[in-house]
Amino acid sequence: MILNQESAIKIAESLLQIKAIKLNPTTPFQWASGWNSPIYCDNRKSLSYPPVRTFIRQQFVNAINEHFPNTEIIAGVATGGIAHGALVAEAMGLPFAYIRSSTKGHGMQNLIEGDIFKNQNVVVIEDLISTGGSSLKAVEALRKNECNVLGMVAIFTYGFELAEKNFQKNRCKLITLSDYHSMLNVAVQSDYISESDIESLKEWRQHPNKWSPTTKKQ
Repeated sequence: MILNQESAIKIAESLLQIKAIKLNPTTPFQWASGWNSPIYCDNRKSLSYPPVRTFIRQQFVNAINEHFPNTEIIAGVATGGIAHGALVAEAMGLPFAYIRSSTKGHGMQNLIEGDIFKNQNVVVIEDLISTGGSSLKAVEALRKNECNVLGMVAIFTYGFELAEKNFQKNRCKLITLSDYHSMLNVAVQSDYISESDIESLKEWRQHPNKWSPTTKKQ
């Protein structure tokens, strides 16, 4: 679920303006999974724009205060959730740690960097949710460390049905600050895309593994 529609629209507007979100329904991007995608999303770009990153940080804080009031520590998912998580932890006066995508290959071979203790109430910060697979590996790592994961807050989600099922299966509450639907509304109203592109973009979200780009008539 999104935090609220007003902030979802504002964040979508900002991400499009700074080109953290790029849309190209006719010449798609290719994901590591091999999927063709009409959208490329890199929310780390928001860190380069103080007004945008400050607004996002405050919405994270609002989400945690509203949905997870008993939070004792903030944990970021590497790499996109690290900087945002640290900003949130600083704003809330809470400890911070982060979860690697894999164990360090030397030294202590840590998967979790920082001190998180047994039974602590943790909220996980993520920048982007696609299928949820990598994000939920971080949740699994924290649970193996005997932490109490209250839930996850992310900047943006594509809203895939697979992601929703994965979070439900793993009993992890997910709050997002903005989503694909909000972004599409902004993109049309602000002329980032045309009305004719909407159906193709909606089709991609429903069947991302089967989608192919549209060819515009000359």
